[in-house]
Amino acid sequence: MSIKKSRVYLCSQSPRRRELLKQIGVNYEMLLLRNDLRRNISVDETPEENEDPLVYVQRICEAKAKAGWEALLYRNLPPFPVIAADTTVTIDGNIIGKPRDNAHAAEILRTLSGRSHQVLTAVAVCYEERTEMRLSSTTVTFAKLDETRIHRYLLSNEAHDKAGAYGIQGFAGAFIERIEGSYSGVMGLPLFETAELLKTFGFPSP
Repeated sequence: MSIKKSRVYLCSQSPRRRELLKQIGVNYEMLLLRNDLRRNISVDETPEENEDPLVYVQRICEAKAKAGWEALLYRNLPPFPVIAADTTVTIDGNIIGKPRDNAHAAEILRTLSGRSHQVLTAVAVCYEERTEMRLSSTTVTFAKLDETRIHRYLLSNEAHDKAGAYGIQGFAGAFIERIEGSYSGVMGLPLFETAELLKTFGFPSP
């Protein structure tokens, strides 16, 4: 399989994941999961009770990849590998998802302020009966944030639809004192793990 002649389906709406795939030269097409009255193809991302964040992020990622493959078959699309990813932020063993609103985002940022947290990103590829997955774990340390700084960040609208209520590639990059791990993993698609995973499906390394 040649990366120049072939492609993958990206099962994500994230513009950041699209940019990262482009960065390493992967040809892709978008494959969005939609609910269908005749066949419900979607993924419930609700954590199970007391679910470990490591278990959670991998469970959701695998479910997205398999749902993507199911959607591909249902729509009778050309069969190329489906790639999916899921990112979660965790601190003190708790899963921190996407903020419901600005008040919730402010609460999350206060929790992260002046402390270290982990960003877990799982990436999976599904092709036919085979699904493979890799996991990236990164420790991010925030500076102490006062209320003015939090309020100013919320005015940027960057906090919405992001695990942990921040995007490292935006204004929140100025909050980060230290990062130990994968910058692209914090963005939502760890490039090293993604390239290694695709290699196992026949794509050459960039």
